[in-house]
Formats: sequence, C-alpha cells, structure tokens
Amino acid sequence: MVARAYTVAFEGVEARQVEVQCAVTPGLPAFSLVGLPDKAVSEARDRVRTALNSMAIALPSKRITINLSPADLPKVGSHFDLPIALSLLAALEIIPMDAVESTTSLGELSLDGTLIPVIGALPAALAAAQEDRTLLCPKASGAEAAWVDAAQVIGAMNLADVIRHYTGQSPLPPSTPGEVVQDDAGRDLRDVKGQERAKRVLEIAAAGRHHLMMVGAPGSGKSMLAARLPGILPPLNAAEALETSMIHSLAGLIDEGGINRTRPFREPHHTASMAAIVGGGRRAGPGEISLTHNGVLFMDEFPEFSRPVLETLRQPIETGEVIVARANAHVKYPCRFLLVAAANPCKCGYLSDPARACARVPMCGEDYMGRISGPLMDRFDLRIEVPPVAFADLDLPPSGDHSTDIAARVAAARAVQEERFDGFQGTRLNADVEGNALDEIATPDPEGRDLITKAAERFGLSARGYHRVLRVARTIADLDQSVDVRKQHVAEAISYRISAMKEN
Repeated sequence: MVARAYTVAFEGVEARQVEVQCAVTPGLPAFSLVGLPDKAVSEARDRVRTALNSMAIALPSKRITINLSPADLPKVGSHFDLPIALSLLAALEIIPMDAVESTTSLGELSLDGTLIPVIGALPAALAAAQEDRTLLCPKASGAEAAWVDAAQVIGAMNLADVIRHYTGQSPLPPSTPGEVVQDDAGRDLRDVKGQERAKRVLEIAAAGRHHLMMVGAPGSGKSMLAARLPGILPPLNAAEALETSMIHSLAGLIDEGGINRTRPFREPHHTASMAAIVGGGRRAGPGEISLTHNGVLFMDEFPEFSRPVLETLRQPIETGEVIVARANAHVKYPCRFLLVAAANPCKCGYLSDPARACARVPMCGEDYMGRISGPLMDRFDLRIEVPPVAFADLDLPPSGDHSTDIAARVAAARAVQEERFDGFQGTRLNADVEGNALDEIATPDPEGRDLITKAAERFGLSARGYHRVLRVARTIADLDQSVDVRKQHVAEAISYRISAMKEN
C-alpha cells in the first residue's frame, strides 16, 4: 500500500505540486529517498526518524521508500520534512490516509519534533487553494499563508500537535493573517533645501513610474532626494501587496506574517554581483530587481556598477520580468520597478567647478559617463542635473510642498491612469503603455506634435526616446488633470529628456 502526501516545489514565484509517496515493504531495513532531492531534502530522513523516536514512534524493521513525484523536478529545501513525515505516518496507519491526501503541507522538523518556519508559505497557500486542499505549515508561517483568502491554513507548533489534529484528539484552529504593516516614511521632501526642479521630476517619476537619472556633484542632494521618493508613492493595493509579498516570502523577508503595504525601496551597493541584482545562485533565487517589484530601486554611483550588471538591466526594464536561466533551473520573476540612478558627472565629481576639477577635464567626464551604454541611457525617461546648493540657501526656511501634498497629487494622477487602463492586460501606468494604445492616449495637440517633431530631429531622438517623451507628457498632463496632452506638457517632457546629457 502506498500512502500519499502533497507539498510544493518552487520555480520562481510559482509553486508546483509535488506528490510524496511512501511505501513500507518487506525486506532489509532501509530508509531511501528518491525523486531528485538535494542535500537538504536527502537529510530529511534523519530528521524525520529522530523526531518520530522522540515521540516514542519506532520505525518498523522494513524497507521504507519515499518517492517525490514528478521525479524529474528538482526538490530543494527543508520544507519537505513535514510531508515526508505525514506520508510515513499514514503508511504506518497512525493517522488517516484520506486526511493526509486532502492536505498540502510544508515545514522543517527539528530533532524533537518541533516545526520550524520555512520560506514560501504564501505561494504554497495559493497553490493549495488552487488544488482545493488545506495547507498545513508551522505555526510561525501560518500568519503569512493565511493572507490567501481562498485557502484554509492550519499552523502547528510540533509534530505531536499534527498527530492529535488528524486523529481528532485536539483539532488545530485555522490560522489568522498577520498584521498589515505600513511603514512611516518619516522623510519629507520639504526638508530638501532648493532643488525645486528635482522635486518636480520626482513627482512625475512617482506618478507614471518613469525611470530617472540624476547627475550632480557630490553632496548636491541626489541620495537625499531619492530617499524621500517612497514618501510620495501611494501604498500598495491588495493585488500589488500579494504579488510583492510572494517574492519576499521566497526570500524569507516577511516578518511574523505581516504584509507590508509600503512600496519596497532598495539601494544595493555598487559592488553587488549580477546574481544579487538580477537573481540567480544555486537556487536561482530572486535578485534586487525582483525584490523591488512594485517599488523603487535606487542605484547610487551608477557608473561604478560593473558593465555586465548594468547591461542586464536593459531587458527587465522593458518587459517587467526577468528569466533566470541556470543549468539546473529556469525560472521567471516579475520585476516591474521604478529605477532611480544617481551619478557624479565625472570620476572626481567636480566637472563644472574649475577650482576643484581634476586636470583631465573634460575628458574625465566623457570617460566616466561613457561607462553607461547608449542603449541603457536611452531607457531613462527623465534625466536631470542636480546642481550644488548654495550655502546661503541652507539658511533659508523650508520651501515647497510637503510630501503629503505631493503624494495626494501623485495618487490622483495614478487614479486617472487606473481608470484609463482598466481592462488592459499588463498595463497599469503610463510607463507601460505602448503601440496603438500610446497613440490613442498620448497624441499631443497640433502645437505639441510640431514641437516634438522638431525636437526629435534636432536632438536625434530614437524611436524609443520619442515614445518615452510621449509617455512622460501624458503623465504631466495627468498631474494637471488635463484630458489632452498640450504643448506645455510636451515641452516639459522634452526638457527632462535632454537636460543632463544629449541623446546618443
């Protein structure tokens, strides 16, 4: 007789069903595990055996075979401990077989039978709901998994609680979702002295999710401005929060089952590897661009990142997803993020200051910014120069709008876009729209069309650059609550395209 339990194996954010089959047959005593397990899964037999012994459950002197099906799917992680133990207990007729077969389970076992939380509870709950099964997991993971409304989630402290639950001695209560986390940004754009043009550009970038490049001397406020961008972004809606949390669940970043409604803001160091930025490693895990899904990726000292890392950003920026291909894995992660890059104008940083610039001016600036390829630079919708703030301005009182006021305008512009793109597959904001839909919503008035045509000829705009100007103009019109894209909207969009550096 073969007992069956069910769990999942992760391929990116997708949780694929795995059937755990257990057969206890006559023969020399052995405990074998087959089905392409990795080292952590292979070690599960020792953890399961010891955990059962701690509960005075001795394994019979027979041959125990555990098969993880499908056998050609790599099985990675310690979360296979619990389903292996359940299939074995069902085969030994300690717990009902039909109850185990109606459950998807995951969890790591300690040697005394305690269930240790594991990553991936949220996508596992979604997979269990699709198969119309209950999810059984460690209690510490239950609050996270319970966010999937369609799934019934049960959390247990240890294996003894699981046995009592299945035998009807002490049924376990359903898990409840964790707390909704709303981080307080605590950083106000009003704290930034001067830089009114940069503040305006941040507002446009936030409203339409347009990629932004800031170039300026050291200390001009580029990092300070970027750090205040989350404060003007609207919170994640329910669908976005679930998408983002599934990726964070796989990375083990969800704390106590709480779902964060604040948009991610990540700022990797310029020494980060390609696997850290794009994703990869032995398990083909998510990288920074996926962990920033629906949020902001701030890359300071942009030209200092290695050239291969920068070039790998080109395709994810366009498609909103990244495929991590390795010899033993081929997975896809969503990565629709707002890229904010900051750079000094040259290696020394003082290209425009004759008193402090190095002897290689202006060649040092051309060489330094030349580290960013033309195709990658072409993908930045907004490009601005951030000049140093005069010492006299530092003593002035705060100026400009508070972040809350700007956030209200951004939210209103995004509401317009949400209504506009309702029913459009894969299109949420102006930065996503393309093709005929872009022509339909962003065609400027005759004066605006004439202006952008002249600008395209004068500055050699590529087709991509032309379309990105139209998208930015549409966002500026949305911030003005204007139905039509007018000449002033186009003019402002063009100014941000060519202000910091000319088209390649």
